[in-house]
Amino acid sequence: MASALFARTLLGHRLFHSSAHSVCQKPQIFTSLFNKRSDLLRADSAYTKYRVSGWVPRVMASSVAGARADFSTQSVSTNEPVVSVDWLHANLKEPDLKVLDASWYMPDEQRNPIQEYQVAHIPGALFFDVDGISDRTTKLPHMLPSEDAFAAAVSALGIENKNDLVVYDGKGLFSAARVWWMFRAFGHDRVWVLDGGLPRWRASGYDVESSASGDAILKASAASEAIEKVYKGQTVGPTTFQTKFQPHLVWTLEQVKKNIEERTHQHIDARGKARFDGTASEPRKGIRSGHVPGSKCIPFAQLLDASATLLPADELKKRFDDAGITLESPVVASCGTGVTACILALGLHRLGKSDVAVYDGSWTEWGAQSDTPINTSTSL
Repeated sequence: MASALFARTLLGHRLFHSSAHSVCQKPQIFTSLFNKRSDLLRADSAYTKYRVSGWVPRVMASSVAGARADFSTQSVSTNEPVVSVDWLHANLKEPDLKVLDASWYMPDEQRNPIQEYQVAHIPGALFFDVDGISDRTTKLPHMLPSEDAFAAAVSALGIENKNDLVVYDGKGLFSAARVWWMFRAFGHDRVWVLDGGLPRWRASGYDVESSASGDAILKASAASEAIEKVYKGQTVGPTTFQTKFQPHLVWTLEQVKKNIEERTHQHIDARGKARFDGTASEPRKGIRSGHVPGSKCIPFAQLLDASATLLPADELKKRFDDAGITLESPVVASCGTGVTACILALGLHRLGKSDVAVYDGSWTEWGAQSDTPINTSTSL
């Protein structure tokens, strides 16, 4: 059975499809108002911006190479966790490249990611349901599924181990980092986040696609159904994606408890300062306010600029230095539900620290327990 999200969406889709069959057979392309010269103008401005420091990021190589911005995806390093919209535009038709729309929003935002995907997405992008591709054995939101469940869901999307993946979201850089971390947790390193996401793509004048019906919606529903079948012990379709779980990237509540005493890892929290201090209530009912003893607060937004793109390495390092976080010691990151913690991991990855663990249950799990220690600004 499809998740509730897709059940609602597919019902609306069927009604729409039956009344407008003739106009929904093929995706609609919204052509940019920019002319072809805009690509080169963007390339020139990007080059000017970065050559001041004498460094041109590898992910921007397509933007500064001139008119022939068509080099292979193999030239992108996994040491750099993001790619630019110019790079993606130049490589969008690479046969082994798949683009994932991983948009997810907080409940109070009242935004429906699958509906927004249907209205406008990067051409050819698949929809990755953050809530749907998750552990069915817990009430905690979008927890990492089992290896078998993840492999089944990703295979249903048509993804293989040979694929290079670019993940984006509708806010710029938000939930895409979570899916980047998920693939890395299951051993797939050739995955990048689109810097600035869909807003940056559209602001750059690139085309978006609308598909109120089509194969991508069916694949997304099939992925959710595959997860359900695995947890029910039922047979699923052929697996095209093999996982290799990386346990050092995923922490449990017990590991966080142990770390309070042993302090083997620096613990950073991506929530806002007021929630961290316990002066603001949690958005979810029944969750105490405060933070894990010994943890430090680096709100995820501090790692992004005004256009929701990841800060340059020198500015990122300053953010972590100011919070007392050293790159020489291990790090575990947490947040509210394990989403924005992955932005901290993304930023540290840009600084060369690729082994950052994420506490999957995060504050929703920790704050709901009766026996977990909590500090607030008044208890320090």
